[in-house]
Amino acid sequence: MTETGIGASVRRKEDRRFLTGNGNYLDDINVEGQTYAYFVRSPHAHATINGIDTGAAEASDGVVAVLTGKDLAADEIGGLICGWTIHSKDGEPHKAPAHPALAIDKVRYVGDHVAIVVAETAEQAKDAGEKVSVDYSVLPAAAVTATAADASTPLVHDDAPGNVCYDWEIGDAAATDAAFSNAHHITRLELVNNRLIPNAIEPRAAIAEYNMGMDSLTLHTTSQNPHVARLVLSAFNGIAPEHKLRVIAPDVGGGFGSKIFIYAEETVCLWAARKINRPIKWNAERSESFQSDAHGRDHVTTAELALDEGGKFLGMRVHTVANLGAYLSTFASAVPTYLYATLLAGQYTTPAIYCDVLGVFTNTAPVDAYRGAGRPEATFVVERLVDAAAREMGIDPAEIRRKNMIAADAYPYQTPVIQQYDCGDYNKALDDALELFDYTGFAARKEEAKSRGKMRGVGLSSYIEACGIAPSAAVGALGGGVGLWESAQIRFNPTGNVLLLTGSHSHGQGHETTFAQLVSEQLGVPVDNVEVIHGDTERVPFGMGTYGSRSLAVGGSAIVKAAEKVIEKGKKIAAHTLEASEDDIEFSGGNFTVAGTDKSMNIAEVAFSAYVPHNYPEGLEPGLDETAFYDPLNFSFPAGTHIAEVEIDPDTGEIEVVNYAAVDDFGTVVNPMIVEGQVHGGIAQGLGQAMLENAVYDDTGQLVTGSYMDYTMPRADNMPDLKLGFAGVPSPLNPLGVKGCGEAGAIASPAALMNAVIDALSPLGVTDMDMPATPQRIWRAIQDAAA
Repeated sequence: MTETGIGASVRRKEDRRFLTGNGNYLDDINVEGQTYAYFVRSPHAHATINGIDTGAAEASDGVVAVLTGKDLAADEIGGLICGWTIHSKDGEPHKAPAHPALAIDKVRYVGDHVAIVVAETAEQAKDAGEKVSVDYSVLPAAAVTATAADASTPLVHDDAPGNVCYDWEIGDAAATDAAFSNAHHITRLELVNNRLIPNAIEPRAAIAEYNMGMDSLTLHTTSQNPHVARLVLSAFNGIAPEHKLRVIAPDVGGGFGSKIFIYAEETVCLWAARKINRPIKWNAERSESFQSDAHGRDHVTTAELALDEGGKFLGMRVHTVANLGAYLSTFASAVPTYLYATLLAGQYTTPAIYCDVLGVFTNTAPVDAYRGAGRPEATFVVERLVDAAAREMGIDPAEIRRKNMIAADAYPYQTPVIQQYDCGDYNKALDDALELFDYTGFAARKEEAKSRGKMRGVGLSSYIEACGIAPSAAVGALGGGVGLWESAQIRFNPTGNVLLLTGSHSHGQGHETTFAQLVSEQLGVPVDNVEVIHGDTERVPFGMGTYGSRSLAVGGSAIVKAAEKVIEKGKKIAAHTLEASEDDIEFSGGNFTVAGTDKSMNIAEVAFSAYVPHNYPEGLEPGLDETAFYDPLNFSFPAGTHIAEVEIDPDTGEIEVVNYAAVDDFGTVVNPMIVEGQVHGGIAQGLGQAMLENAVYDDTGQLVTGSYMDYTMPRADNMPDLKLGFAGVPSPLNPLGVKGCGEAGAIASPAALMNAVIDALSPLGVTDMDMPATPQRIWRAIQDAAA
């Protein structure tokens, strides 16, 4: 390891510009002659459009254009797509109703896009937008997840009977039924995984430019995967040929999944920029983001766990209704299916599992991947069941987990739901977490709280997730529409410093530091001599972007492969210069050395020779610039145990998280400081879901929680001091042995928190509660139990 290589807590290089106010976000970018866009949105969840009068808007000051869905259709611009096909039990592909970027005949959720107004200033565009008159005929709405498929519920789309997108299954139903028929005990829960609204610090934004001379378009956008955006916009939306469309995602202030997708705004702004031959800038207001950014979660689940008399798991049976919103977002179909049900084995040896998922349409904003994307939903089901079973059977929650965990010597381990786990030591992570948490001291702390009139509870969550979705062939066989490999290019300059161009994307994760650390580790180049470039389809090789904790496992592995190519070529150059056989050249710490001698060349000297090839191997190309593409062999599987301790005031229902410990297996940890920050952020989002956040629609489809006045985000005083530990078992499936860390906290913490709340309230006979566990909900449960 170099001093700045793998395992070093190097301070983030990118923070210099962020902390000094020199970041390059979309709002910081302006182009000559730009206009501003405002989107007219539907105030109704479901209505027909009888007509749109744009006259008053067009006559307003500063207005350049007012365009509608009919204009878009006339130019044959394609609608928004879903990139993953799911097949129902009967083999039929999912229903994918047309999703125009601007509504034409009907709107289907509050915030649905109706028209774009382009003006000289943002204020003029908004003022004119409010003058667009739309004649609506309001229709009944389908807004409730649990009843979306009922015969009495209004249809969202005529071509999706019963509002069903798909009726999908996984596992062995017969074997699972047999396990239940032989069970000593069955635990059954009705679970709601509440809908969440992503709230990145930077709302979505876009700048679209058209170059008439080159007949080309440039899109600056808040995207997690600019190459995929370019592919979809060109191949499916027909905006421009791919080589005539450049997509740039500069500094992006948070994504959490919500900026993976191709939205209407980017599509429409690009089309309109060409139409008016002027640049167009659009920045979302927070209220727009609440209404139209893809939401997360929203499952209604019935789950059952069958156990023998000793507490061994025999089978699990799960039925989930998953709300997909009014339209299928880019990857929406995969989240409640292959990213959810394939993780229902958890860390356990449950021999039989069956799950069926009913994906339904409603008159609400589209639902897609949000930090964890299916994995938090699966962990919530599994870990709530395990804790409930332990309580019902009188077994300690830690002991029932230990009794059922996959042994450390059982890998590779094939689960009943497709996944084959690579490696792990789940018992060690559990034991380490119990020690870090001081689990044995909990009883005394509970008694002390009781003496003050407070109630204490402890909750465990032993999670597993699948990161770095792969390989591409398997993803394709399951219905995925893109490959899921990654690219990297290592380009030495003649003076020995390095440009690293990556197809991954950073929107807060610290890649400019960790990726530079990888180069430092592999090639012996100081971190400060490595510049990481990403987010520009014209500068970096085609790549798949960042989501699903894939950056290091896939993107980092591509960097390693490119470094290996650099070393291979460097050995040829060094051997020639040092007058030695290539087989005798060893590379370590940035130096090429003739084995058994003190003759060596630094990699910077090799780079100079490559670009000034006065003394150079015959037939070898000049330059030191290598590109690699890496397609993983399998997912990686981070895992661990999180433990939460809560104290509840029974008079007010107020809840405080007083103790929290997490021990995670992320395999090789490149930068412990950055990983700890990722875990902190994930836990904050998970505790936010469990205690505070809840996106609520009323029966007419109106978003009740449309602002921070109604939608409660976690704040500093909601967070406990976090005790973190690592119990890493390096993955054998990628050259770095990494497993991904960005989503773990959000996956594990909701179940840990809710298990702790139920534990605290269990002496009153409370056995279940939906998220979020707000003071009002807790207080009501206490009052109902006392009645």
